[in-house]
Parts: sequence; C-alpha cells; structure tokens
Amino acid sequence: MSNATKLYVIAGEASGDLHASNLMKALLEEDPNIDFRYWGGDKMNDVQEGMAKHIKDLAFMGFVEVLMNIRTIFKNISFCKDDISKFKPDALVLVDYPGFNLRIAEWAKAQDIKVYYYVSPQIWAWKQNRVHKIKKIVDQMYVILPFEKDFYKKFDYDVEYVGHPLLDEIEKYDFSNSKQAFLDRNNLDQRPIIAVLPGSRKQEVSKKMPIMIEAIKSYPEFQIVIAGAPSLTAEFYASIDTSVKIVFGETYELMSNSTAAVVTSGTATLETALFKVPEVVCYKGSQISYLIAKQLIKVKYISLVNLIMDEEVVKELIQAECTAENIKAELDQLISNENYRTTLLNKYDELENILGGGGASKKVAQSLLKTIH
Repeated sequence: MSNATKLYVIAGEASGDLHASNLMKALLEEDPNIDFRYWGGDKMNDVQEGMAKHIKDLAFMGFVEVLMNIRTIFKNISFCKDDISKFKPDALVLVDYPGFNLRIAEWAKAQDIKVYYYVSPQIWAWKQNRVHKIKKIVDQMYVILPFEKDFYKKFDYDVEYVGHPLLDEIEKYDFSNSKQAFLDRNNLDQRPIIAVLPGSRKQEVSKKMPIMIEAIKSYPEFQIVIAGAPSLTAEFYASIDTSVKIVFGETYELMSNSTAAVVTSGTATLETALFKVPEVVCYKGSQISYLIAKQLIKVKYISLVNLIMDEEVVKELIQAECTAENIKAELDQLISNENYRTTLLNKYDELENILGGGGASKKVAQSLLKTIH
C-alpha cells in the first residue's frame, strides 16, 4: 500500500475494540486504501490485519491494580512509542482508554503526528483540569455523550458531537430473531430470564457476581443467565458459581429476551436501557480504590443512563449498598410493580430521544479524512 493513508489506532478494552472496528469499517468505506496498525481485539482484526497488541493483555482496573501492574504498563508505553515511530502513520486515532492514550497523545504531538480522539476520556467525572492538556495535544475530539460538548465549551474547546455508537450497533440487531432458537442454542429452559452483566475484568466479576447471583436465587420462577465477557473463560465463571448459565457472544440476544437485568456500571447500563430492559446498577470495587475515587469523582451518578438524563432513572447500588438484599428489593419493584416498570420504560424512551440519531462511525470517518490531508 505505497500511497495508502496510514492510521495507527489504539483501543484498550472490549468496548473500544467494538467502536474502533466500526470506525475502521467506516474509514475503509470512505477510502479503501487505508493501512491500519493497531492495539485492539478480535473485532478490529476481522476488519484488517495489523495488530500490534491484543486488549486481553491491557485491561487493568482501579488504583491498586494499576500499581501492581505498573512495570507492564510502562513497558507497553515504551513499546507503543517505538512501534508508532516504525510505522510512521499519517495520524494517530485514540479510542477511549485515557490513562494510556493521553500519554501517547502527548508524545505523538511532540513528534508532530496528528492526534484524533474518539470517545472522550470521562474528564467531566474527575480530573477536570486534564482538559487544558487535551486542548494542547488533541487535534480533534469526537464526543458521544450530548452533555460533553457543553462541558468542553466551558473551557473554550470546540469538540464534535457525533452521537452514541451504540445506537448503530442496536439498529443492526435483528429483533425478529427467534427466542426459541436462542434458548435451544444456549441450553436454557422456558422460564423468564434475569440477565446478569457483571463486567469484563476478573477483579470486578469476582467481587460482584456472587452478590448479584445470591440476590436472584430467591426467584426460582426465573432463570439466571450471565453475559460472558470475551476476555474471560467459562471455567473462570464456573470457579465463581457452577449453577448459572453463561452466554458468550450473544449479549444483545440475551438482553432482547430478558425481563430484568442486574448490571455493573459502564457502557452496559446504556445498552440495557436501549434494549428497554428494566435494570438495577451495581458497583463494588476494592475499598482503597473506592475511597480514592470517592474523593476525586465530581459527578452525581455512575451509570450512563442517569448521567445523560441528569436524574436517578435507574437505581444505583454502590459499594456498601451493593448487597443481595438491596438488589432483591429493587428487582421486586422492577418485576412485580407494573407502574414502577412503566415509568422506567417511559424514561428509557426519553433517553433515546436525547441521544439523537446514529451514524457516529461514519461522521468520525468523514471528518477525520477531510482534515487529515
């Protein structure tokens, strides 16, 4: 690819792999002559070969966990800089993953490499002063949450709101898929489903999944189904609890067939809402990480649903409140109280309106290619 545009893309987590893969597809639709080198996962690899590092070697969560893996992280940063220098890209495209990506952005800017950032770091939640650094080192920021444009505007930084990429993902989903085929494929019975989305990292799943399952076991008329993360194995989930069913690679099918869901904080809270599944949001981290975060975080809520709506639409059970009793109390309302359930579903419709239309990947691809040359 002698005259190809060369793009170096860095995504560090499963959601980043998804968004980056869709962006790569959209970029290739605009210009089939693009050569990618990237940090990412299987979805990006399906679009084009060129992987430098796989996300399964990258996900460290929480202050304590990061400290324990600090040598690996510094090694990765050093390897990344060398790899970019060898590849000589026309631009760097960073997808979320701020702890790592902002360091690389700063270095790249000093090397005179153009820096595009897709999915803003959540600096509105904590470390708001990072915005001054971002203004200096990021040529163009593409944001996916409606309130982020206003946040950056306060600092006199013009960012581009492109809509949430999840809207495109869900639009692609075929809601006419057979429920029976889904049940048969995954060896599930006819009872209604309560879905459990305990996260994608070992530490968080080990901490939260037992509490989530304990809460649901008091509903024998429902079956518990775990949404398995691609980075974790069936054996890992079985080491926590052997009695529950796990579904891999079919999270959307699971959601579209669930009566209610118990969800860890993060993107999954928004996905669950867009699939119109009543949910309770749970978060429990290591006590030290939690106490540090509590001092630093500047927002009222941890779930994207509540942040976007700026009110408590879904119940959040954080740290000490994240108990089996509290989860069960909320599930009782979500399952049995018709008014409560309807009110929540109406709020989900409002949320969808606020997010606006889809087409995020296409908008980023067009804007990026227009400004890159």
